[in-house]
Amino acid sequence: MLTASRPQAILFDLDGTLVDTASEFVTVLQQMRRARHLKDIPDESIRAVISNGAAGMIALAFNCTPDMPQFEALRDEFLDAYEHQLGSSARPYEGVRLLLQDLSIQHIPWGVVTNKMRRFAEPLMQAMAFDPPAAALITPCDVNEPKPHPEAILAGCSLLQCQSAQAIYVGDHVRDIEAGKRAGCYTIAAAYGYLSPEEDPALWGADKVVSSSIELNTVIRQLIQ
Repeated sequence: MLTASRPQAILFDLDGTLVDTASEFVTVLQQMRRARHLKDIPDESIRAVISNGAAGMIALAFNCTPDMPQFEALRDEFLDAYEHQLGSSARPYEGVRLLLQDLSIQHIPWGVVTNKMRRFAEPLMQAMAFDPPAAALITPCDVNEPKPHPEAILAGCSLLQCQSAQAIYVGDHVRDIEAGKRAGCYTIAAAYGYLSPEEDPALWGADKVVSSSIELNTVIRQLIQ
């Protein structure tokens, strides 16, 4: 629970929460399959595993797991191709830019805590040109333990000069909510993100579940008033 009358900082996950990056991952995986004379797979099936990272997407597209000898080569090819796609079609979710402007008006800093490597997270944030820009960007390159460990969220709170009990963390995966709760933040589950059909955000234990980025906008505006 928030211990202040209103939150003093907002932290977001990146992919599937702040920015819709699915189209770029879909493009890369389908191109890789076509290069191997494989048929396209449903775009929605790719969206459902984006939160599982490169390993999850490669497992889906090529039935290849990290213990297989071809995995490293496929992952490297995937990441290099994604780096060239990065920022080309990704877009902030509807209402996000207005929300960030509202935070600025209310003098509430915001930041991003993501499991996306800085190699990709930093240029993506630059391409989105958020105004105001994030006051913190925490990636696995900046901590010893990624989410669901709370270290990254606590680091984000530190950069924003905010106690974690006075911060909100928003994410679209159960590990986001687990990390936020372990850090002591008020947590919001973004049920509009990259969920598989069997996932139920209502079971994650978040303080609030929102079904759209517009609802997220409304909820945070209510909390910061």
